[in-house]
Amino acid sequence: MPRGFCFGSSCNQRQQKRRKERFKMQTDETPKFQSSLKDNCDNCTAKRFSQSTIPQSLHLCPHQKQLLFQNVSPALEAAPRLLMPEDHTLKKRRRVFSSPEVAREFALHLLYFAIFAVAVLGLLHWHGMIQLFQGKSCKDGDQQIQSTHWKLSYFTTNSSDIYPLHKRFVRSTISRKDKQEKSLLTIYQRMTEVKEILLQCESLVKVTNYVLRDALGKTLEFHPLPTCDQRLNNQITKVDPLILVRVKIKPQLLYQVLHFLKELDLLVDAHLAKAFYIVKKLMVIKQEMILGKTSKTNNEHVLKWLKRTRTHRKSFKVDCPDKAPYLLHWNPGHHENKKVKIGRGMFLKLESSASLHSIVIENGGKLVFNDAPKSPITLKARYILIRSGGELHIGAEKCPYISSATITLYGKSTDALNVEHFGQKFIGVDKGGVLELHGRKTLSWTFLARTLYPGGLQSGAYRFDRYWGSRGINIRVIDPGTAKVLAAHRFDTHLWADESRRLQDFLRRQARGRIVAIAVGDSAARRLTRSARNDLSELLGSKEAMYLGYRQPWAAIGVLGELFAMEDKQLYQPDGSTGMAIVRRDFQTYDGIHFTVTAFSEWVRGVPHCGFRVDVSNGVILNLMDDASSWLPGDQIVIASTDYSMHQAEEFDLLPCPGCNIYQIKIGKPRYLHMGEIVDGIDMRAEVGLLSRNILIKGEMEDSCYGQNFCHFFSYDTFGGQIKILRNFASVHLSGVELTNMGQQILGSYPVHLHLAGDVDRKGGYNPPTYVDNLSIHHCFSRCVAIHGTNGLLVKDTIGYDTLGHCFFLEDGVEQRNILYHNLGLLTKPGTILPSDRNEIMCISIRNQVCGNYIPIPSNDCMAVTTFWISNPNNHLINNAAAGAQDVGIWYIFHRNPTGESVGQFPDGQSEFTPLGIFYNNRVHSNFKAGLFIDSGVKTTKCNDNDPREILALDFARFRPHQNADPRQPRVPAVIDGLIAFKNNEQGAWARGGDIIFRNSGFSDNGIGLTLASDGTFPTDEGSSMEVTRSVFVGESINVGYNGGQNRYWGKGAYGEYRTLPRNRTFPIRGFQMYDGPVRLTQCTFKKYLPNHERYSSALGFFMRNPWQISPQNNISQVKLETSANLEVFFGTPGQWFGTNSLDGDQTSIFHDLDGSVTGFPDTFVVRADNYLVRHPGCLSVPRWNGVICTGKYAQLYVQAWHPENPSLLIAKDLYPNHPLKLQGVNRRAPYQQYQPVVMLEQAYTLSWNGSTPEQIVLYPINFNRGDWIQVGLCYPRGTVFKVMSDINQRTSGRVHSVKQYKAASSLSILQKNPSKSLYFFDIDSGILFIILQAKQARKGHSYCSKHGCERVRILAHINTWETSSCLQTGYSNKDTSVQGHLMSLTGRVAASCSQCGAPQVAITSDPHTTYIRVQIQSQSRRDLQNGHEFAFIKVNDEVLLFEKLGLLVITIDACSGEILGRQHFDTAQPLPMADSIANYIQAIIPERSITLVCSRGDFAWPLNRVSSAFLRIGAAKPIKFFMEGSFAMLGFKGQLTPAWIKIISHSVGQLAASVQQYVPLKLHEYGCPGKLKENRKDLKLFQDLMSPL
Repeated sequence: MPRGFCFGSSCNQRQQKRRKERFKMQTDETPKFQSSLKDNCDNCTAKRFSQSTIPQSLHLCPHQKQLLFQNVSPALEAAPRLLMPEDHTLKKRRRVFSSPEVAREFALHLLYFAIFAVAVLGLLHWHGMIQLFQGKSCKDGDQQIQSTHWKLSYFTTNSSDIYPLHKRFVRSTISRKDKQEKSLLTIYQRMTEVKEILLQCESLVKVTNYVLRDALGKTLEFHPLPTCDQRLNNQITKVDPLILVRVKIKPQLLYQVLHFLKELDLLVDAHLAKAFYIVKKLMVIKQEMILGKTSKTNNEHVLKWLKRTRTHRKSFKVDCPDKAPYLLHWNPGHHENKKVKIGRGMFLKLESSASLHSIVIENGGKLVFNDAPKSPITLKARYILIRSGGELHIGAEKCPYISSATITLYGKSTDALNVEHFGQKFIGVDKGGVLELHGRKTLSWTFLARTLYPGGLQSGAYRFDRYWGSRGINIRVIDPGTAKVLAAHRFDTHLWADESRRLQDFLRRQARGRIVAIAVGDSAARRLTRSARNDLSELLGSKEAMYLGYRQPWAAIGVLGELFAMEDKQLYQPDGSTGMAIVRRDFQTYDGIHFTVTAFSEWVRGVPHCGFRVDVSNGVILNLMDDASSWLPGDQIVIASTDYSMHQAEEFDLLPCPGCNIYQIKIGKPRYLHMGEIVDGIDMRAEVGLLSRNILIKGEMEDSCYGQNFCHFFSYDTFGGQIKILRNFASVHLSGVELTNMGQQILGSYPVHLHLAGDVDRKGGYNPPTYVDNLSIHHCFSRCVAIHGTNGLLVKDTIGYDTLGHCFFLEDGVEQRNILYHNLGLLTKPGTILPSDRNEIMCISIRNQVCGNYIPIPSNDCMAVTTFWISNPNNHLINNAAAGAQDVGIWYIFHRNPTGESVGQFPDGQSEFTPLGIFYNNRVHSNFKAGLFIDSGVKTTKCNDNDPREILALDFARFRPHQNADPRQPRVPAVIDGLIAFKNNEQGAWARGGDIIFRNSGFSDNGIGLTLASDGTFPTDEGSSMEVTRSVFVGESINVGYNGGQNRYWGKGAYGEYRTLPRNRTFPIRGFQMYDGPVRLTQCTFKKYLPNHERYSSALGFFMRNPWQISPQNNISQVKLETSANLEVFFGTPGQWFGTNSLDGDQTSIFHDLDGSVTGFPDTFVVRADNYLVRHPGCLSVPRWNGVICTGKYAQLYVQAWHPENPSLLIAKDLYPNHPLKLQGVNRRAPYQQYQPVVMLEQAYTLSWNGSTPEQIVLYPINFNRGDWIQVGLCYPRGTVFKVMSDINQRTSGRVHSVKQYKAASSLSILQKNPSKSLYFFDIDSGILFIILQAKQARKGHSYCSKHGCERVRILAHINTWETSSCLQTGYSNKDTSVQGHLMSLTGRVAASCSQCGAPQVAITSDPHTTYIRVQIQSQSRRDLQNGHEFAFIKVNDEVLLFEKLGLLVITIDACSGEILGRQHFDTAQPLPMADSIANYIQAIIPERSITLVCSRGDFAWPLNRVSSAFLRIGAAKPIKFFMEGSFAMLGFKGQLTPAWIKIISHSVGQLAASVQQYVPLKLHEYGCPGKLKENRKDLKLFQDLMSPL
């Protein structure tokens, strides 16, 4: 009998002693199982272990070991039935030995079997293939099995086939490319592990093709394998082996097919282990059937599975990982010095919390968290390493983990423990590792559906506390519908007699229905008259006012007109202290918010104290856009800032809310304003993210910073945990996981880090592709998700909040095809790792990688921390939100060369030429520098003497996408589709390059809405274009912000309101800023650009302090400038922000108004007023703009000046010789100076130099069409000798062709009569060299030059004297002015209306698939009528419904179609019938699913108070109080729900007329619209297309 097996009920003591001496236990590297096996040896059954593999360390009794080994291999199961324990119960054994004959026969058979078993096991032991460790007796429970390396030769001797691993390490070490270059026969011959091959190669290929064809059918395209002497097609798609197992074929043949396909690298690794297990089980079943000894009990589950999957091939279901029957219970306890290895054959289910030193899962071992533990599981370790087929599972994609699980990573940076490639404090996935974490599926983040105000109330929470200085009766008057404190007064009825009369007058003026709160300060009784006491009793219902005594604390709250007041009074005590007289009373606003009014009064040790509170009651209910029923009480959420400061983001714990619907949650009191609506056509709804998940991975932190952890920058510990995933991992999918206290201020140690993983999608053989889904990464210390040398990763529904350094980070510039879908990043703070992570102080302080004494310049080298750092444009961003970073929300940065460990993977400059991936429906706000930034690069070389800056500091780059990233091929426009940018301090968006197109975008409340700059400067680029279309620009919206949360500037807005401001109180706000060019602006709308005495605010503007050119091809068309866009264009003026306003680009600013939608004159140019190079007598001056409007044709003259290199240029139009333009030029490290003024075609210009005349001048006609010309005169000293030639310079190749020598003309008139000839004329008297510069080649599009190259004229001058030329002053009398072209005056002003002008959208929103209507309601009170206002109105989109009669106007709109259904006026001439008619109209006439708009004009109130409860039917939370001589406006809804967008305003006399502005969604599912609603979800279509198999 084999060693280690007991036949009887106990083991021989001598055998046990021998085994104990032979083997020794290992306790440190392998876990001991705390299972029921150890505790109850007698209850072990074969059924329990029928599918189990053997752990490396397990306390078992001998007969339990026998049970474990029975299913290890097919050969073992095919052994004689003597080994089947279920056939050998104690009762049967006694019956066998009851007969002597039978006993002798049995003994003989037993002897034969023993001899055979000893021989077999001896051979196996000789090969070192089995080791059985035995300790104490079964009774003591100390026996262990240490190894299960059985290798049997039924069909194979490869142990990895017995326990097939889930990963790539089982593949051949030969690369895929090498495999594909070999024939199938070569691969077949390499299968040396197979000891018995029944099929030849050709036969095996035929059988394999049959299996593939039968398994795949029509579900996948079938690619048959070639013949054995052919090479494998590298386009063959990988196959799931579980699909092949379902084919009806002999299991022996199926085993060979699987082994063959595995060698060919054509099987998906994820299910490889299970497939081999099933096939081997089928082989055992087949063998038993041959022997006639089938064990139905053991194999029934395999047969059922096979039958089920063969019947339902497409519905294969993956079981929950913790329900696998082969898992063994594991309760390791708490031993922080214990190192655990989970190796081959060990499949463990963690059932309780544990603390260990470390865990290594390898060689096919598996660790699974139990999903039904007695208490939540917390696993604590220094690190967890998964490699070589090891697996860690918490839930599964189709079976999310429901319980709570926590993994805590502990350790300090000072600990001397570093694992190679991983470091410290990590979960690491190395080659072959499997990490599957799947928490409960929850809504990740959504938007507010109603604005959340500070304190939870629209007017904010109110608080007043006063000790001294409050003597008398203190009163607060509060609006019952909005909780706003309308009046605050104090009446000193203790000292002054007339204060009682003033108190009475004040109370009688207040409208009935208002809330009045009273609190006595000090004393109020001495001069309080009886008449005043009576008024307090009659108007408020007070009973204590009549008896108020000296220094008595008294507090009361009542409603004017009611006969009841809540009040409290205390007696004054001689010691100067009293009890507090306090009253609280609850109310409700019209939109359903419950609030509490509190008044109190007391004496404290001789000091009077009184005060008031107006607060929400028992928490604030948030209305959300999406179903948040998966968010539970106790969960933590974050609400993003909707102001300039990202620090207004707030965290809350969810409170129980039994009355909330699925779109509502309850929180505590907020501190800041968070918008929950579309404002002025721009979606400013705050993001709301769920931070809690039921799977939590966190770092254990110290109380404060320590060691070398940059403690001079951070006061807290920044050495958190990390998850690091390396190349050739087997499978990684993370969903529903919370990570906090993760990341380290160390390069490569991030919360989630895919490190040089290569292709992780289907292209890399991963099916399903690798993803990071629904993660919450918050309060972490280095990034969020780092994608390093990794392609095809899906990052979806992930939140990154309060982190250091770039959050969603693409590292080396080679990362491509990654999909970032619906992620939220906010509160992204500076870190220390890279120069671009650092703030100003860090940038200057960290100098260990700069050369010499170089001190970094923060604005140039650093200060670029970004939420989405995209280092390669070929990535996809859809539905993301960058809701607050120290610098930038989304930055497309360009690596001229790949950096880090990816050096050399791409040629120089490839990322700059790579076309942009999908950019759709992303939002950026609350960022300091810019929302979106497309520009610049990083330095890709280490510091040196020539460039001492640190590697990866910010550097120069340009984005110029071309087909296939090849600059020789056509440009591919980069499309920014659906960007929303608001409340960014400097730039909503900045883009430099070409071609780039912005469309369907919205910009609001930014310092500058959008800046477009050109690809580069001539002659370094060939010319490109930028465009913005179908977009909306808003200067100062009704989102006034909140003064707090590190907002820097608070001041008056354009309408006199106080608001937060960008950059500075004096910063000039611009909607669209032009820089370089050419840029196009078309079909855009501008609103609310109104300057005030502190700052300029214009719809259109120019880059300030611009040293370079502006293209005359900048053009604008079909724009809509609303009346609130008061300053349409502004060219700047000398001052704080514009400087001298005299740099080259400042002076030459220009754009072309194509259709007159800006100026009113079509085909005109708008230029700066003092630029006499382009203006002429027919121009129209516009002083407000500091500009003029001119007709004509314009282009540019590019001038290079050599030797000397730095002169300034004076250029004058001959028509205005006394108004020359002085240009400083730009020397960009070139051996020449360059200038690029805008010139008017068919005009004459003279160029002079401030200093010595250059020896060489090159003139380029830029943006000249064929035949366009100008006359150029250049000043030279007398006696200069010239050599003039022309040629064509091919920029890309550097080739020069068509060289021509110019000849001297005898006179200027001959030159002018022959402009196409190569002539020049030098006037010796004036010292002017004349040339006609004319384009002879055709130019297309926005190219500076023709396709043949750039025409140019080169002038080489031999100057005999160094005297300066003054031809501008002396030469004009000798000029022939007949050259002047025709100058046109402005004519044909266009009409004001333009039906095609402006953005076509009603609003730019983050749910573009939803249709909105714009609603505006403007009522009129009696005072408005007295002031001459003629009408009230209701406006629906652009349709205005005037209201000129007195009374009430009601408009009904179909909430499904947006169609206006009815318009009803109710006249106040007959008050009582009007009230009944209104009630009946609301109840019976207005149809269901109707948006209801109500507007008042004049006095209407008193009859409506009789039927105010009727308004409950259209959305009021309580009966409305209508005020005499007041006004009323309501946006309601009649239906089965109360939408969050309902608004009700009822104002009393003295308040502004009630008005409502709202964007209302149509066709919502909640409305219950008839028919099937179809949503045009472009975002989902794009996502599905990206995720579909290639």
